[in-house]
Amino acid sequence: MKPEIARHKMSAQERRLRSRLSQLLHGQGLVHGTLVERQQRCGRPNCHCVDGERHRALVLTVRREGRSEQIYIPRRLEATVRRWVEQDHAIRDLLGELAHMYAEKIRELKARGKPSSEGS
Repeated sequence: MKPEIARHKMSAQERRLRSRLSQLLHGQGLVHGTLVERQQRCGRPNCHCVDGERHRALVLTVRREGRSEQIYIPRRLEATVRRWVEQDHAIRDLLGELAHMYAEKIRELKARGKPSSEGS
């Protein structure tokens, strides 16, 4: 399938954004969710958390089939999950920039008053 826009017709900024997006998509994992750190009591009567010093718990909140789901993240997975959430944020930021760029292209094409089959 032929791409709608030839790479040589893209602006340098568009090529840079698409390249970075491709790197992120083909890199490490990603997860769309929110990390929340909680302080909680465990419920054991002789634990230090009864006196105020609570246990730290990291939870990833994700949407699944229209419902919110919480996943406990153990310390050994924290760095990985944080990186995956950051990857998702970076991808969404880049997609937003590209979408804005294409909205501007639409305005330019409308102002020219002629159709464009190349999307340039």
